Amino acid sequence: MATVGSTEGGFAFDYSEVTGAIGDSMTVLPLVVALGALTPASLPHLLGGFAVFQVIWGLYYGLPLSVEPMKALAGLAIAGAIGYGELVAAGLLAGGVLLVAGRTGAVSRIAAVVGEPVVRGVQFAVACLLVVAAADLVAAAPSVAAVGVGVAVVVAVVSRRAVALAVLAIGLGWAAVTTGVPALSVPSMALFPSGLPRLSVGAIKGVAAQLAMTVGNAAVATSLLLADYYDADVSPDRLAESMGAMNLLAVPLGALPMCHGSGGLAGKHAFGARTATANVFAGCLYALLALLAGLLVAFPMALLGVLLVVVALSLAQTAFASTDRWLFVASVGGLAVLTNVGVAFLAGAVWWVFRSRAPRFSSLNDEW
Repeated sequence: MATVGSTEGGFAFDYSEVTGAIGDSMTVLPLVVALGALTPASLPHLLGGFAVFQVIWGLYYGLPLSVEPMKALAGLAIAGAIGYGELVAAGLLAGGVLLVAGRTGAVSRIAAVVGEPVVRGVQFAVACLLVVAAADLVAAAPSVAAVGVGVAVVVAVVSRRAVALAVLAIGLGWAAVTTGVPALSVPSMALFPSGLPRLSVGAIKGVAAQLAMTVGNAAVATSLLLADYYDADVSPDRLAESMGAMNLLAVPLGALPMCHGSGGLAGKHAFGARTATANVFAGCLYALLALLAGLLVAFPMALLGVLLVVVALSLAQTAFASTDRWLFVASVGGLAVLTNVGVAFLAGAVWWVFRSRAPRFSSLNDEW
């Protein structure tokens, strides 16, 4: 497997890295824009966090590693279930737990107990949730989504990897026409620029839900997907450590709680990213958007829904192509849609452990 932690052989400058750089923005932009609109969070600071850490992890790992929002915490904040101060406190708490868990090897011990079909189920679960998110975005503006589909089909005839770049360019162009080019918004360097952390029972519950998702999707599943796509040996513990450090450093500066994720990684791969150069391009994109954050307020999110479906199909294909436990994988995905990825991961893990320790049950149906 490829060596990570150095940049040797980890960079290439070609067209595919540019298109691939857009690959995980579909999971980032809708949540970031919603947080900027519905909470005191500063949109330039949120985007600045993604800009910085896309580049940092690309340089460190030498791979197009994804940087995504912690979706459970972001969703709770958008829904108003926790306040902005609680979001900040939850991000710091999650960062501390992940750093300790990675340092002590706890995540790899969990991964050793959990069977690979559980992780494939998590990958399919993420694909299902991306489709659900895409449906919500498309339903809000079906005519805009239809335009996005038309553009995607036409561009795909020439280059499938250029689809994301073309759709994103059209969306930004539309936003610029409807709102005009906004004034530059430079994020200030200050501790907790949008509000101080506030620990509460709701914040702690949010951290518990997020950590279940993060261990299953951002650590274990991403580690496996890095091996699938890039033949890279990156342990779940190492990913947990980097996520912990990222949040402890970034959240106090106004960034959103962030993680790695199999969905974003699949998106980058689907649109052509093969080296860490994609992360450098992605960092530049987020930095530009941070300066022009006003454009995103008018960005037609239905266009992102079209791209989410493309990413979901790629991720689902990987999940099922790598296992013969189709029914089990599909069940984990279905449970995630009904509940969330964290619950689905825990339920799948418990069933897998129970099955492995009760051989008479495993003989009933090899698909399970």
